[in-house]
Amino acid sequence: MSGLNQTPRADRVHIALFGKTNAGKSSIINAVTGQDLALVSHVKGTTTDPVYKAMELLPLGPVVLIDTAGLDDVSELGELRRKKTIEVLNKTDIALLIMDGTMGVTDYDEDILEQIKAKKIPVIAVINKTDLSEFPKEKINELQKKFKCKVIATSANSKKGINELKEALAKSVPEEEDKFKIVGDLISPGDFVVLVTPIDKAAPKGRLILPQQQTIRDILESDAIAIVTKEYELRETLENLGKKPKMVITDSQAFLKVSADTPQDILMTSFSILLARTKGDLSELVRGAKAIEKLKDGDKILISEGCTHHRQSDDIGTVKIPRWIRQITGKQIEFEYTSGMSFPEDVKKYALIVHCAGCMLNRTGMMHRIDQAEEMQVPIVNYGVLIAYVHGILDRALKPFPLAQMAWEEE
Repeated sequence: MSGLNQTPRADRVHIALFGKTNAGKSSIINAVTGQDLALVSHVKGTTTDPVYKAMELLPLGPVVLIDTAGLDDVSELGELRRKKTIEVLNKTDIALLIMDGTMGVTDYDEDILEQIKAKKIPVIAVINKTDLSEFPKEKINELQKKFKCKVIATSANSKKGINELKEALAKSVPEEEDKFKIVGDLISPGDFVVLVTPIDKAAPKGRLILPQQQTIRDILESDAIAIVTKEYELRETLENLGKKPKMVITDSQAFLKVSADTPQDILMTSFSILLARTKGDLSELVRGAKAIEKLKDGDKILISEGCTHHRQSDDIGTVKIPRWIRQITGKQIEFEYTSGMSFPEDVKKYALIVHCAGCMLNRTGMMHRIDQAEEMQVPIVNYGVLIAYVHGILDRALKPFPLAQMAWEEE
């Protein structure tokens, strides 16, 4: 399983570069990485859609660099490109505002800086091309007071200021990045954790799906022991262990059988619920499950997935979940679907949002979607929480998480 040795893109610090066309965003990426990762050209508008590059960047470690289109793009597709550039803010952990030193600060620069700060994203302002136009230290200090952020003078050509920029990036990583574990904070060294992993038909041949890989890695890093089995071998596995496991974690689609086969004195939950806590706000997603009881005929539900995959005949998002909701409510519900990076700006028309585990989204991107729903007073639930609810075992699946259990028990 080579995937265990690679940090998934969703778990990397997302660093996005914003600025005017030809300010030198792509050149800064190449200078910071020491590689020609981004296409550089004097022709305006070379970068169109956002470009994602996953790599190791010392001293930060695994990152995703996002090169965006110029905000002053006046081409026919300019407005669409600007919109896609602004959407990148919703998944950005650290923003770099790249400005052309030969042109000074423009209205475009100040506008995007205002939007970055409104989202409380750590930002570094970079004055590029200082080999062509000197930017005295007094001017830098003046801009730092005005922008209220770090300002660094660089030259992508001469590499001036690039090391200072890399050090500033390392200091800007949000402290909470290391706090979010999948299961590591719930187990102790030497604990047995049993993982029930049905072979998902949608998974690439020869590999486990990403949440399973990530959970195994987290268990091993916690010096605990991961025991992997399929749902039909679980009972025999538990009988033959010789030691009670600390927890059983299952794929949500096998919830009912796994709950029946796991003794009540053993904690049991799902990969999807664990990811809901790691990537988002589990308590808010649990509250979202209560909205199912209030659904009415004609209500619209949005089912959203953070990735795109080939859909099978029994696809969880488009087939199983709609069927379960119709069965449990007895109502005529309308379903709409989004996948990948696409997520509606206005979700007010929905009575409920049902979201996947979000393994392909970083925490910033997933929290943006949850916050957007909360702001518009639209309940949101994720696959694992919903599946446990429709099978009547949500209370048990939440036992490892006291705060989420309290949210479920609230009137």
